[in-house]
Amino acid sequence: MVRFSYMRMKYLFISWLVVFIGSWVMYVQYSTYTELCRGHDCRKIICDKYKTGVIDGSACSSLCAKETLYFGKCLSTKPNNQMYLGIWGNLQGVIKCQMEEAARLDFGTDPEPRKEIILFDKPTRGTTVEKFKEMVYSFFKAKLGEQGNLSELVNIILSFADGNKDGRVSLPEAKSAWALLQLDEFLLMVMLQDKEHTPKLMGFCGDLYVIERVEYTSLYGISLPWMIELLIPSGFRRSMDQWFTPSWPRKAKIAIGLLEFVEDIFHGPYGNFLMCDTSARNLGYNDKYDLKMMDMRKIVPEMNLKEMIKDRPCESDMDCVYGTDCRTLCDQSKMRCTTEVIQPNLAKVCQLLKDYLLRGAPSDIHEELEKQLYLCIALKVSANQMEMEHSLILNNLKTLLWKKISHTTDS
Repeated sequence: MVRFSYMRMKYLFISWLVVFIGSWVMYVQYSTYTELCRGHDCRKIICDKYKTGVIDGSACSSLCAKETLYFGKCLSTKPNNQMYLGIWGNLQGVIKCQMEEAARLDFGTDPEPRKEIILFDKPTRGTTVEKFKEMVYSFFKAKLGEQGNLSELVNIILSFADGNKDGRVSLPEAKSAWALLQLDEFLLMVMLQDKEHTPKLMGFCGDLYVIERVEYTSLYGISLPWMIELLIPSGFRRSMDQWFTPSWPRKAKIAIGLLEFVEDIFHGPYGNFLMCDTSARNLGYNDKYDLKMMDMRKIVPEMNLKEMIKDRPCESDMDCVYGTDCRTLCDQSKMRCTTEVIQPNLAKVCQLLKDYLLRGAPSDIHEELEKQLYLCIALKVSANQMEMEHSLILNNLKTLLWKKISHTTDS
């Protein structure tokens, strides 16, 4: 009887401990989820502004009046950047909404909480379309520098701002457009809407916007529920990623798309843009294995980044980093950050693609592919004839990969 009581108490204690730990884990996960996923708050803020006539846009009526634009599965990774799968009528998309003021190039500090009193404050009542065009032009000039075709970009923005396509931009539509222009990702999407590797913009309302949905939201072919993701060690997760990659010809096609995207933003028609977070989670591909950029929030105009980091106080090079991948040097004599970014986009992309492409690469190109990738990774912005080397290596990689897959069905 004593032994029985002891065993029963032991099992009761173990059962209680399991229930307690399980409940605690579930509470932590639930708290994390509710902090990350605030779609109801996002919709309320936007729809309140729409219903009072402050903002307008092509998605406002569907979101707030007809209720044919629905928030689906939460994809948010940060509380201030809300992201959801969306259903708009019979179309599927991704809804993005800012729960705080547009993130500035803050180099590690969190953005201040969104201030309602200054949200959608421009342009003011009485502003003419011509005055609004001047506002947008001056904004682009400050952000992108002197570019010969800024007027063309202004016209593209005005065309997009005309959400109901009535041939005119109303004040609420202009307020929405101005708020969206503060987001680097939105601005870059508008610039690259005719490019294959940029998701299509479906609509907007205030600073909420909807883009096309891409089926695979990583370079790798597996996604897990967020609760399971948190429990898997990062090292084991990286091994799992490699197990579930597409076939090598399909990986090569995805890689070619990424190299083409680098080409698009390297000294393009509106200046040079820097990729400051080149992790695989920011990339996706469709069912034809065409690359699509899923998160471009950390792709910023070079001029904008240099202006923000110029003369920033520093003690070491680690103080001169934006995102995870845009690094400059700390001038120890002045204890200030320099403005020259160390690595070009191509070098960072090649670092990301190295293991992805070399694993399973055909033996007849493995050695040459490895050589080109390491040459690419070694690229430095400060190198003599960097632009020539950049173009040569990029073309060599694209040609090498394309020759190998051009005769396959994957091409």
